[in-house]
Amino acid sequence: MINPFVKNIKSFSVYLISWIFIFLLHTNILYFVLNLSLTECIIDSFVFNLTFLVLGLSFWYSTKFISFEIYSTVKIITNHFTAAFFTSGIWVFLDYWILSNIFNNNNEYLNFLYDSLVWRFFIGMMYYFIIVALIYIIIYYGNFQEKVLKESELKSLVKEAELKSLKYQINPHFIFNSLNSISALTLTEPDLARKMTIDLSTFLRKTLSSNEIQKSKLIDELNNAKLYLDIEKIRFGDKFIYSEELSDACMTIEVPTMILQPIFENAIKHGVYESLEPVNINFKCEELDEYMKLTITNNYDDEAVPHKGEGIGITNIQSRLRMIYNQDNLLKFSKNNGIFTVTIFIPVQ
Repeated sequence: MINPFVKNIKSFSVYLISWIFIFLLHTNILYFVLNLSLTECIIDSFVFNLTFLVLGLSFWYSTKFISFEIYSTVKIITNHFTAAFFTSGIWVFLDYWILSNIFNNNNEYLNFLYDSLVWRFFIGMMYYFIIVALIYIIIYYGNFQEKVLKESELKSLVKEAELKSLKYQINPHFIFNSLNSISALTLTEPDLARKMTIDLSTFLRKTLSSNEIQKSKLIDELNNAKLYLDIEKIRFGDKFIYSEELSDACMTIEVPTMILQPIFENAIKHGVYESLEPVNINFKCEELDEYMKLTITNNYDDEAVPHKGEGIGITNIQSRLRMIYNQDNLLKFSKNNGIFTVTIFIPVQ
């Protein structure tokens, strides 16, 4: 099993660079301050620092399992002081034995080595705490990155689930209204009811096939919404007229799926249902600087008693636009002089 500290290339690279720096510093102190020969300085520094480098790799496991989440601060400090004491003792004894065999005929160096064991012991403890602190930083930084990644994935999953939930609200909302229309035609116009049922089946098949898709081309959405208008046209005949104004650029822009059908349904319910005169439903798409502007207008009877609905359509669209584009100002609607207007702004990405 590979040590995770070694497996993490960045952390291990920092560890090696730190070792090279300490090795050079150790060598220079022995040579310029303590006046040892260059050979003695290099071998002394190399042996002592290499053995601690190897020992330091094992500190990952003790540090990983002696965590602040499990143990108290006092127990952690006590454990690490004990570990530092024994590790430093083993390190000094091992290096003393190695260097004694290398310089067995150099009494002057051996005397120096023996006299320096105490301060080397404390340096070993210092090394231990530096390495442990570095490992703690690496562990907690890695955990923090993992936590941020998981939170981001969770937010993405929640957002996707909410969007699907909003989309699924539209289907039963539309089905209930369409079935009511079919029911009204069953006795009076059975042939039209049959045609309406077929059209409804075609519409639902296309709608359900795109349930997993969050966005689609505007032209596809418009064609799908016009299937709904065809269904209602069977019932209302010449009571409403549909027209559209589209530029070429509008055809390929991507919009949230099922974004238009609820608006057309709203126009039918609050315009056609309540009006004695023909209702003009107009769809217009035009380019702005950073947005595509979609405008749906319909006239309505000012004097008619408003048809109370559940308010799913407009609220649903508003929620989906906010979640997909992270903006609250993408949907506007107004009533003015018998004209109801819904405006959607689609950011051009």
